[in-house]
Amino acid sequence: MADRIYIFGAHSRAQTTAVYLQTLYPGLSVEAYLYNNEEPNPEEIGDIPVIRLEAGRLCTKYPVYIGTRGIYHEEIARELRNFGFEKIIPMDAGLDIRLRNAYMERHFAERGREFLKIGNLKAMEDRTSAAVYVAKSIHDAPLRRQYREEPYEKLIQVGAALTGRRLPGCLVTDDIGDNISTKNRQFCELTALYWIWKNADENIVGLAHYRRHFILPPDWIGRMLADRVDVILPVPLYVMPNLRENFKKRHDSVDWDYMMAYLRERDSQEAEQAETFFEGSLYSPCNMFIMRREVLDELCGWLFPILFAVAEHGGTREDGYGNRYPGFLSERLISFFFEKNRERYKTVYSDKSFLD
Repeated sequence: MADRIYIFGAHSRAQTTAVYLQTLYPGLSVEAYLYNNEEPNPEEIGDIPVIRLEAGRLCTKYPVYIGTRGIYHEEIARELRNFGFEKIIPMDAGLDIRLRNAYMERHFAERGREFLKIGNLKAMEDRTSAAVYVAKSIHDAPLRRQYREEPYEKLIQVGAALTGRRLPGCLVTDDIGDNISTKNRQFCELTALYWIWKNADENIVGLAHYRRHFILPPDWIGRMLADRVDVILPVPLYVMPNLRENFKKRHDSVDWDYMMAYLRERDSQEAEQAETFFEGSLYSPCNMFIMRREVLDELCGWLFPILFAVAEHGGTREDGYGNRYPGFLSERLISFFFEKNRERYKTVYSDKSFLD
């Protein structure tokens, strides 16, 4: 590992990359965040300058980590090579997984806790019913490469009440039985979560997305049973500056403020716990999980009243991305739920894939 590096990008992915690298390699110096477009950027992040990519200003002998979305990596790498950089390291899915896991191991160890992953547990004979429901919508872009569902995965069409079109391969639609399918434009994959809560009958249930799947050992069910695991969550993601401010920067802060006011009115002690948790920077993203049925019942009975109250207060938004604020809030809330209940529920973690 070089002593000095650059990171291309100045937003959340780049900043998270810096945290991982500087934590794992204490002698490492991030000399600057680099950018090459006209987007507004701060002059510095922390004490690290943010510099436009220009010839003559930078030391091309330093390695450059590309901390942007993967679809831009090839173009950015080409431009960096044109500027004379030779050592270019894209933060692709594989490197992100390695750094994120190493960071979490250190984070847990410093707090006297063990970072457990499902793949490290021993298995016993699988004697229970289990399913991971994979949310899919008519609005999803086609995958570049075909993905074959695992035997335990079941496709569930979300937002089915809003369309007459039915997706091939979906064994379930979220508009059957007790459901909130019509809320899909706001609640996104949470309409699948609600359907699972009210209608699924497996002893172990999970939720994934058509692009995001858990990376699990073949005998993961037996491992859950043998080690009495209650829940599997995605390996946590680090965001800056903390969970609260990260949400407020990316979404409407009114929704966050109302959520916290609702929590304080309902249970002041729990709200204090939530405030402390949201001062931190780690959460399991994407509303993905696998858990025992009884745990799911408790989670959903706690979660949905909060989300319904916030959505009733905030209403709908014209912007499609902004309108999905209940789904973005739930990522933080689910992570908080399992942190505050970590003495009751054994939680382990799993990496996840992202399909192009």
